[in-house]
Amino acid sequence: MNSGALCLFDIDGTILTSGGAGEEALRKAVRDFAGCDDNLAGVEISGRTDKFIAMQICRRHGRMASPENITAFINSYLEHLESLLPLKKGRLLPGIPGLLAALKQRRHVALGLLTGNVAKGAHLKLSHYGVWDYFEFGAFSDDSHDRNELGHYAVARATALHGKGFDPTRTFVIGDTPHDVACGKAIGAKTVVVATGSHSREELADCNPDFLFDDLSDVPAVLAALGIS
Repeated sequence: MNSGALCLFDIDGTILTSGGAGEEALRKAVRDFAGCDDNLAGVEISGRTDKFIAMQICRRHGRMASPENITAFINSYLEHLESLLPLKKGRLLPGIPGLLAALKQRRHVALGLLTGNVAKGAHLKLSHYGVWDYFEFGAFSDDSHDRNELGHYAVARATALHGKGFDPTRTFVIGDTPHDVACGKAIGAKTVVVATGSHSREELADCNPDFLFDDLSDVPAVLAALGIS
């Protein structure tokens, strides 16, 4: 099948693991922002947007979740993230290099990001691991703190860039958390989840994704399942 396809990728737990750089950067940002240590226990991080995480931190430490406070927290986080990424043993997850290369070779496939990272954080992570240039566009936490709203931004940008719409049945949201599944369903897309993040295969199956993989290492099988030839 060679009809146009749109593939929208999450980053953390789907494309890569930062080796703990992200969470350590968050903890250091809390110290800068609130003047105390915080192990982040009880803070929802997996599958959430940076803005949503910042809002939780503000409320947790008795600060208003104002745009100014959220921006200050995220800027501190980004500074620490940039310095920590080279110090941690992160990596691309199984199959990602081959899958991105295979999708990029197919002219009928549009590749974009649909991530809870702010755009700068996405650029820092993906550039560090050498895969930023695979993606033409993205939707980020800069657009909204609500992950379920991000898909609309991604589809609009894909449409504007390619000068054509994409059928929801040929749009794939690829992630590793129940929030990614919900985000994909919010735009009527096909949902693809991979058990390479913090959620078990059983937890992911309970969300009723269209496709569920242990990892993406068998690139031909993944492409065949998605009907991308």
